[in-house]
Amino acid sequence: MIALTRVEKGNPIPGVAIATALMPPLCTAGYGLAIGNLAYFFGAFYLYSINCFFICIATFLIIKYLKYQPVRHLNEKSEKQIRYGISVLIVLMIVPSFYLAYTLFQEKTFNQKVEKFITNEFSSLGYTLIYKDIKYNTSPKKVELAFLTKQFTPEELEVLNLKLGQYEITNTELKIRQETHDLKHEILNELGWQNKVMSDKDIVINNLQKELKQYKLDNTEVLKEMAILFPELKDVSLGKLLTPVGQDSVKTTLVMLYQSDKAKVDIEKIHKWLSQKLKTKDIKIVKQ
Repeated sequence: MIALTRVEKGNPIPGVAIATALMPPLCTAGYGLAIGNLAYFFGAFYLYSINCFFICIATFLIIKYLKYQPVRHLNEKSEKQIRYGISVLIVLMIVPSFYLAYTLFQEKTFNQKVEKFITNEFSSLGYTLIYKDIKYNTSPKKVELAFLTKQFTPEELEVLNLKLGQYEITNTELKIRQETHDLKHEILNELGWQNKVMSDKDIVINNLQKELKQYKLDNTEVLKEMAILFPELKDVSLGKLLTPVGQDSVKTTLVMLYQSDKAKVDIEKIHKWLSQKLKTKDIKIVKQ
């Protein structure tokens, strides 16, 4: 039986628009505002504004295409002001987006050229690169590199800077860091940070292993011996159960589940054997 909640058909377009175009940038803007990063906030909010505006423009074009009769304003001056306002908003939205897209394209192209320069002039010659920092938004642009063993003379550095022009890398300064003390200090700092991350992971792993040991029971040999000593038992399972004792402590209890075709099973004998074998008296034996 199908129950109808509404007579008219639903329209999924507003929900899809909100879910895919509006919510992600709005959430990012909220995150940027929460952490105090204004670059995140304004960038995401600008994307949100663009999406809102062009959803409205798309709706306007569809309405024009479907030839709906527009609402006529009695005041023609007010109608012209609305049209001019929409035109100005379109320009204000489109021009910055084109600028941002062009800047992003130029930065990506610059990074590709720098990567090609590094590959041809250093990596192909067997020099081991240990540090790289590409700064596009400075004037001049900067490319900082450091190598494991290779040391460059001032003449070689001058030649390498001149070679940047062969790769169409303009207004860029190449700097190769060769100060041994500074490099060692940065590498040690990086290794220290990595060791700290590894230490934190080790602590988490150790805590999880300790928690797992509270429930884990190595019962392979115990189950084999039990099958010989108590053949009347079937489908035996052993495990640990933590039960609260009072308000601030817990007790570990060994639980044994079994099945048996026999009406009478010597539970007391099994209990004594398990107590002797596993060195605990907190044992519960339950028939499934």
